[in-house]
Amino acid sequence: MVNLIWLIMLLTGILTAVFKGKVEVVTDALFQAGEQSIAIVLEIAAVMMLWMGILKIAEEAGLMRALGKLLKPLVKKLFPELPSESPALGFILMNISANLLGLGNAATPFGLKAMHELQQVNPEKEKATNSMITFLILNTSSVTLIPTLVISLRIQAGSAVPEEIVATTVFATLAGTVGGLMLHKFLQKRGR
Repeated sequence: MVNLIWLIMLLTGILTAVFKGKVEVVTDALFQAGEQSIAIVLEIAAVMMLWMGILKIAEEAGLMRALGKLLKPLVKKLFPELPSESPALGFILMNISANLLGLGNAATPFGLKAMHELQQVNPEKEKATNSMITFLILNTSSVTLIPTLVISLRIQAGSAVPEEIVATTVFATLAGTVGGLMLHKFLQKRGR
């Protein structure tokens, strides 16, 4: 549906430019947007490579494992129906750890593997389990301590203080996560 809306908007803009005799404006805008998107991608890629490198160092140094151990009691409370030896728990812990550090790109493969493992133990393959819903809430709202992508976008946009959004991001993601989990538990108790 969203693709259709974008297509309609794009075609409307092009047709309007043709009827008004200003096709060169569309052409100029396309080239300008292409240049800007390449510049943004390169700057974001540089910051992401830096943080992915830091994450790799943290992983090799055992920081991710230590963070996983620290979070394990909380994760066990959130996923009581999963056995302790479930491979899904490891992927869930790695996903949460990467999200905490603001590395959504690094968290995605762990999230996909976690959901795959959760589906393996799902008795009703056409229906999401409580664990799957809980993980989806955690992954979507993902409490973030260091919003690396947003900081890099703010640097690219010329912000004087790009890191000033850290406290707001922590509060917003924490509120989203807690709110989502509370709503899920409420609906779970009501049998939905």
